[in-house]
Amino acid sequence: MTELLEGNFAMEPSLIHLEGVTKVFYTDEVETHALAKIHLDIQPGEYVSIAGPSGCGKSTLLSILGLLDTPSEGRYLLKDRPVESLSLSERCRIRNREIGFIFQNFNLIGDLTVFENVELPLTYRGMPAAERKQRVNESLEKVGMLHRARHLPSQLSGGQQQRVAVARALSGQPAILLADEPTGNLDSANGEAVMELLHNLHREGATICMVTHDARFARHAGRTVHLFDGQVVEEQQTASLN
Repeated sequence: MTELLEGNFAMEPSLIHLEGVTKVFYTDEVETHALAKIHLDIQPGEYVSIAGPSGCGKSTLLSILGLLDTPSEGRYLLKDRPVESLSLSERCRIRNREIGFIFQNFNLIGDLTVFENVELPLTYRGMPAAERKQRVNESLEKVGMLHRARHLPSQLSGGQQQRVAVARALSGQPAILLADEPTGNLDSANGEAVMELLHNLHREGATICMVTHDARFARHAGRTVHLFDGQVVEEQQTASLN
């Protein structure tokens, strides 16, 4: 019976499936092999961290997962659909609707308010104003920033800006959140606060894939994939934090 259950579980489609993904950059006749034969599956509801030293290919891998870049070789299935078959417009649509991005540098627009920053991706969808307002308010409340909705990013601390960036990613109700060194520009206290926020979102059902070089923050994930020189060298289950 155990074998049967394990077999059935293995047949469930992954949210993300990478098979032999390789990425090579060519500059001035020099080949840079950023990724080599990456195999990776992420299931709905998982919290996965991608760890490794600087230059090991972490951000390149996240860019491919987020449809910001394409593999040189290999297959990428998102929700069981081959990414290589998507047109440019389809890739843009999926990025807007299925993927939430959280960047190290926050990437907030300086002359837009907190509310307007979170609302902007929803505006691109053509979503009605009333629905946009509800989504934005719910997302800001979830990250504890609703009271700053009319402030500009320059009026916020780094930790607060990152919370707004998380709200922006959440507002679209994406299938997966991709976080690229989300604590990289924060002090240790704000970094821990943002990690606790992501942990709580995962407990509520969010699927998260996070790049980090900091072992303290990798421990928040349920599984850690270690990269070195563009290759997966180890995967380990991480002790769950309550």
